Amino acid sequence: MARSSTRTWPNSMVSMLQFGMLVIMAVALVGLIMLYARGRRGINPAQAETGSLYLTGVSPRPDAPGEQFVTITGNLTGPSVPSTVVYGRFAWDVNSWPAVGDYLTVVYPTGKPERFQVAGLS
Repeated sequence: MARSSTRTWPNSMVSMLQFGMLVIMAVALVGLIMLYARGRRGINPAQAETGSLYLTGVSPRPDAPGEQFVTITGNLTGPSVPSTVVYGRFAWDVNSWPAVGDYLTVVYPTGKPERFQVAGLS
């Protein structure tokens, strides 16, 4: 008589496996929600510094009306940061296009000027 090689798992083992998968899915969901929230919030104002950005380079102003992308380069100076060259790309209204020589107020995380955001720009 040949014996079947199929083995059934005890109910306690199946329950543990199901509980483990539930915990993994819950942790993954919480992680995704935290990443989404952090991306939407931007810089935490409690840890932000305000600095000044002197523009040394600006992409040409497009002919199209409304908001267009602009690439800017400049020297960022702040309370804990010496003059640092930074660049960024932003959506900007064509009617108030920046120019070389302009000073912009910027906000950035303490010690990370390369992650600056232009203050007052939505």
